[in-house]
Amino acid sequence: MSQSLTRTTFFFDFRSPYSYLASTQLDGLPGEFAWRPFDVLELMKRVGNVPTTVICKPKQAYARADLGRWAALYGARLSPNPGMGGVDGPRLLHAALAAESLSHGEEASRRLFGAMWAGDAPLATSADLTDLLADLGVTTELIEAPERAAELEANTAAAIEAGVFGAPSFVTEGGLLFFGNDRLDFLRRALAA
Repeated sequence: MSQSLTRTTFFFDFRSPYSYLASTQLDGLPGEFAWRPFDVLELMKRVGNVPTTVICKPKQAYARADLGRWAALYGARLSPNPGMGGVDGPRLLHAALAAESLSHGEEASRRLFGAMWAGDAPLATSADLTDLLADLGVTTELIEAPERAAELEANTAAAIEAGVFGAPSFVTEGGLLFFGNDRLDFLRRALAA
């Protein structure tokens, strides 16, 4: 009798560099992952969390160095997109959801993470995102469809219900929550148990 693989939900937002770093390590973890984009800034507002790396300059400086350390440890390229200031976070999430509607969510999300944190492809408009994801069938119409906002809201609500307070977060089938790329070893142990 074969044992089914454990399925863990990976809650992420492309604006989170730690989500990007975590995404580079999922292939080495046991089980399967359901990639679930959510709006981390909206969630943080609702649960009373504050993005301290944005408002605390010393923590911001530390985080830049810390990201470099994690990228080196993981062997992941880290070169933030030079156009990041013009990126609309929810639009990126809508693009991932559009690809998910075509059964290409994970592949699209990996590309979007790479373009955001290890590339220089333009990401400012829906047309830019369509160029990046066209071979997956993603169109501007799919990205901008009204149901994308509803799907993003549903994912954000599901994250809140699961106890998520930031990104990246991992929730196992048994309801265990692990926050941050620095908790992947704990997740690995829980999945192997």
